[in-house]
Amino acid sequence: MTHVFHRNPSQQLNFAVRGEGIRLFDQNDKGYIDASGGAAVSCLGHGHPAVIAAIKKQVDEVAYAHSSFFTTHAAEDLADFLTSRAPGDINHVYFVSGGSEAVEASLKLARQYFVEIGQPSRRHFIARRQSYHGNTLGALAIGGNAWRREPFLPLLVPAHHVSPCYAYRDQRPDESEEQYASRLAKELDDKIVELGPENVAAFVAETVVGATAGALPPVKTYLQRMREVCDRHGVLLILDEVMSGMGRTGHLFACAEDGVVPDIIAIAKGLGAGYQPIGAMLASDRIYNAIVAGSGFFQHGHTYMGHATACAAAFAVQRVIENENLLDNVLARGEQLRTQLREALGDHPNMGDVRGRGLFVGIEFVQDKASKTPLDPARKVHVALKKQAMENGLLMYPMGGTIDGVYGDHVLLAPPFICTPADISEIVSRFSDTVAQVLPA
Repeated sequence: MTHVFHRNPSQQLNFAVRGEGIRLFDQNDKGYIDASGGAAVSCLGHGHPAVIAAIKKQVDEVAYAHSSFFTTHAAEDLADFLTSRAPGDINHVYFVSGGSEAVEASLKLARQYFVEIGQPSRRHFIARRQSYHGNTLGALAIGGNAWRREPFLPLLVPAHHVSPCYAYRDQRPDESEEQYASRLAKELDDKIVELGPENVAAFVAETVVGATAGALPPVKTYLQRMREVCDRHGVLLILDEVMSGMGRTGHLFACAEDGVVPDIIAIAKGLGAGYQPIGAMLASDRIYNAIVAGSGFFQHGHTYMGHATACAAAFAVQRVIENENLLDNVLARGEQLRTQLREALGDHPNMGDVRGRGLFVGIEFVQDKASKTPLDPARKVHVALKKQAMENGLLMYPMGGTIDGVYGDHVLLAPPFICTPADISEIVSRFSDTVAQVLPA
């Protein structure tokens, strides 16, 4: 009997006892290729010596010091690294312990910013359906993941949602990517006008949608158009790069590929690669300076913010990624992964779409290719795929409700940045076998 309150108490879990490179091993010494990095977290795989050494060194010096009394070299060094590579005037970093906290801090900073500059009526947040921004109440409120939200709706502050950028299903045959982007921008503009621009604080979006809809990348000009709408109405643009950022798409900040500078960015997961819990909110000079010139105090905080050991681990992770030119490998291996998936499964009757950027890849399954009719949700195909994949020694991140919270099945693949061409081929082979076993053609 376990005394741990697991997220699914009815499920009996194996023990993870060892990690080596891209593999995890259970108590029976069975190895699993970690093809999703957990939840797109373990970007350097497991047991990286440089990161372990940095953690040990930091613990020997000072493991933790409360941020109301001290800063640390670990936090300052990591902040310098991130801001020197962040887009535009994103020059200030607020360290927290994970992605939900990073989004929560982003929402509170956006609200306080408008209070500080004398626009206290700006209280509404607009996000997108089929998004996910975290499980704390504020992040859950703005998120568009219907089944996660439903039990807690009476507790959630009101939020507003517009359409996702879901080209596979929603871009019309007669539309170019730019025309589709313009249509979505008009929808956001209409929603802001409906609420009253003076009442809207921010538009929140995942740069590349992660778990809820399976690595949905924005079409050409989409984020630029949304930025223009926000600017027209004085609304902040908050980009959630908790899952897609820190190199996962082949760029340290995913929005760099789109040529867009947000006002606030939330990051986590690949920031620390799972070696320590860490996330961060990055803010522009304009927002930071408004706080400093106003009350001088961000009315927010957590006990473990700026945790020295977590920052030291994350700094080591980021130096490894940069020094070993792993972002180039992410782009090359990501292209290989998508290409080989299409080659292996392109003729499979249930293979609907292969999409993503870098080593952030989504595979959507359908009942019928031509109509894109989803599989019967009662079959819980995503659950069966996960179970069979583990039998085959493959870890991947599946989800149901891809389309609307009820219909749709997809799998997210987010292998470590250190993958070799042979590793990617082995992932595709095990994944293809899994699909054939669960969905025989």
